[in-house]
Formats: sequence, C-alpha cells, structure tokens
Amino acid sequence: MDNGGPAATRKPRADAVRNRLRLLATAKAVFAAKGSEASLDEIAQIAGVGAGTLYRHFPSRDALVTAVFRNETEQLVAAADDFARGRPPLEAFRAWLLMFFDFVATKHSMMELLNSILGGTDELKTETMTQIDGAVAKLVQGAIASGAIRPDVEPKDLMLALAGAAKFSPASDREQTAKRLVDILIAGIQAKA
Repeated sequence: MDNGGPAATRKPRADAVRNRLRLLATAKAVFAAKGSEASLDEIAQIAGVGAGTLYRHFPSRDALVTAVFRNETEQLVAAADDFARGRPPLEAFRAWLLMFFDFVATKHSMMELLNSILGGTDELKTETMTQIDGAVAKLVQGAIASGAIRPDVEPKDLMLALAGAAKFSPASDREQTAKRLVDILIAGIQAKA
C-alpha cells in the first residue's frame, strides 16, 4: 500500500485534462473579449462543461484568471525552446516575437481582471517576466551566434516596442499589425552582410 495516498501518485484522467485545457482556452477568449463582464457560467457553457467541472478545476474567478495567465506564459516560454529546436535561429526568433505580440495583446485585455486578483499581481508579474526574459534571451543569443542579427541587440528593447504596439493595436487588425511590426524590427536588427 502506498503511504503517500492515492492522490499523491494518481495522474489526472484524460477527460479531466481535456476539460481543464478547454476551460483555459475558452476563458482566455472570453476574458479577452469581455474582460470583467465575462461570467464563469458562460465560460463553462461555451467550453461544453458544467459549472461544477469549472469549479472543480478553478474554485474561484481569481484562480481561473491566474491559471489562464500562467498557462499563456508557460506556452510562450515552451514555444521558445520548440522554435529554437525546429527552425533556423532568425525564423525561430521571428515566430516567437509574433507569439509574444499576441500574448501581450491578450494580457492587456485581461489587465482589469489581473489587477482585481486578491493580493495583487506583483508576484505573478515578476514570475512571468523572469520566465519570458529567459526565453527571449536564448532566442536572441542563438540568432546572434548564427550571425543573423547584430550582437548589440537588446531583447528588452524589442519586447518593449512590441508590447507598446500590442496594447494599442485594434483586435480586428492585430495579426497583420504584428506581422508588419515584427518584420520591421527584424529588418532593423539583422546583421549587415
């Protein structure tokens, strides 16, 4: 008999994992569209699960908002490694910058909700920025080492430029705006032949 108890070793059921991921994706979209007006019952309904399922995974609105934000951060950070492994350095960096633009735009849409979390979001922001800084630094170092971009490129400068644009980009034109801006930034930092 396992002294750690069954919960300590049991993996979540596949349907529970699918429900959690569906709830996170749905909540991201609904929060981005409606902000604080989004209802948890609406999120559950759109995700195709009952309210009880939502509350089993996320016992409060704050828990759901935090989970959505953390999930988005984890996906962004993991993408840096995935892109670096599967693409040439400059292409990997470009793909990640496009994803970062979308991340910032989503975060901006959720800012009211993030700021409403009890206890504030300073710890969450610090944790997130540390992870993102590490991810972008790897991509920039890889692109510099390959000779694709200049050695004086500062990741923070690029992130600030994209973050500012993402905050003010209309949702209807967000994808095209991101592509244009990332292409402009990439052109400006490429190493001269």
